[in-house]
Amino acid sequence: MADQPLASPPAPAPFREPLVFVDLETTGANPVRDRITEIGIVEVSAAGVTQWSSLVNPGIPIPPFIQGLTNISDEMVADAPPFADLAEEVLGRLKGRLFVAHNARFDYGFLKNEFRRLGLKFHATVLCTVKLSRKLEPQHHRHSLDALVERHGLYDEHRHRALSDARLIHQFWDRLHGKYAPEPIWAAVETLTQRPKLPPHLPPEALDDLPELPGVYLLYGQEADGEPLYIGKSSNLRQRVFSHFSGDQKDARDTAMAAQVYRVEWRETAGELGAMLLEAKLLQAHRPSLNRHQKKGGELCAWQLVQEAPGDFRPRLVLADELDFGRSPDLYGLFNSAKEARNSLKKIGDAHHLCHVLLGLEKQRPGKPCFGHQMHNCKGACCGKESLSQHSARLMAALAKLKIKEWPYAGPIGLVEKDDFSSTTDLHVVDHWAYLGTAQREEQVWEILQQQGSRPAAFDQETYRLINKAIAQGAVEVRELTPPVQPA
Repeated sequence: MADQPLASPPAPAPFREPLVFVDLETTGANPVRDRITEIGIVEVSAAGVTQWSSLVNPGIPIPPFIQGLTNISDEMVADAPPFADLAEEVLGRLKGRLFVAHNARFDYGFLKNEFRRLGLKFHATVLCTVKLSRKLEPQHHRHSLDALVERHGLYDEHRHRALSDARLIHQFWDRLHGKYAPEPIWAAVETLTQRPKLPPHLPPEALDDLPELPGVYLLYGQEADGEPLYIGKSSNLRQRVFSHFSGDQKDARDTAMAAQVYRVEWRETAGELGAMLLEAKLLQAHRPSLNRHQKKGGELCAWQLVQEAPGDFRPRLVLADELDFGRSPDLYGLFNSAKEARNSLKKIGDAHHLCHVLLGLEKQRPGKPCFGHQMHNCKGACCGKESLSQHSARLMAALAKLKIKEWPYAGPIGLVEKDDFSSTTDLHVVDHWAYLGTAQREEQVWEILQQQGSRPAAFDQETYRLINKAIAQGAVEVRELTPPVQPA
């Protein structure tokens, strides 16, 4: 059913403190890479209610999907002022007021980044009306702005434009005051706007800009140039980082972090695959003291089948720091220690009636079969009752599930990952199961490959698993990378 005008506007909420209801339209979802295209502000003060809005020239193209959603085109913003020309005006309207928005971290994050680019500081107490709706009306499952419009009978004729949506948020605020007494509303506001508890050595504004986006975070100690204490990933950086400092840490590492953290850095990614790849690479490079590590470096190993004689293949233990696992054929396993590798091979041998002598797990006794044959668990390849080629074939079949997949491409590839709005695309550059880096622009791809040069990147077990799984499941687009043609 089409929207209908309200028979009468909602009664205004009683004034308690200055408020601004804010909505933005943008070129995408990433506050670092995307830009604002429109600002709408409804101001509430003791003097009454005023409203202000402006289109903004973002300086970059607006993706077609966003143009269709907002009805804001590149032509409409071509003659609009850039944010730099509006910054003082916007700052004056926001300063000293409770910042109210729907999915407020989105709008607040974009504005903070725009102000930062101009060297201006902006901090505000932020109230998210999604969270306010959930807090006051937990019986409802949907709290999107569309859901609130339907549930509370809100109306504005220019839906999905900045000022229109800001007015809808203001209407929602007034509707709440017509439905509930002021005390529970402001009790909810106080709860939702309380600053999270931070480590004692972090300044209050240190985590204001943490986005609710995928990425990797690094926690540092007191030394300015020291190694990170902890590295983690999340699909929601803000939520995950604050969970470490919630004040009710059950994990001893979180307690240690809260006492030791002096600085937090983060790196956003377009999606979860990029976050996992970057985390694996950083963990391998830094090995932070508060992360749990399975084993010390240099112990990753695998079994390689080596042909001792025609048709006679034997397993040989090889180490990742001695052999490039990404470029070597006939590898099986991936184990964190030689002991783990031998135990696994023994179980496989016993399950498939293979000879422990030929597996290298037992010494050959001259003129005698292996111990397993005496126990009727070996088919006699050690004493001529089974041919070596038959034993080798059974060994290969038994190890098949453990085979490390050989690199199926002629050279490096790019794994394409997009964010929810498809306005940001990350291209993860990978070669022989090694993650080399991530590019957002074409020229960055070749910079990454040139930096790598002819040196093979170190093979990492977790990175191999992530890339292999993503490709096998079709979770990402695979783009084979062909070097650009150099001008003559």
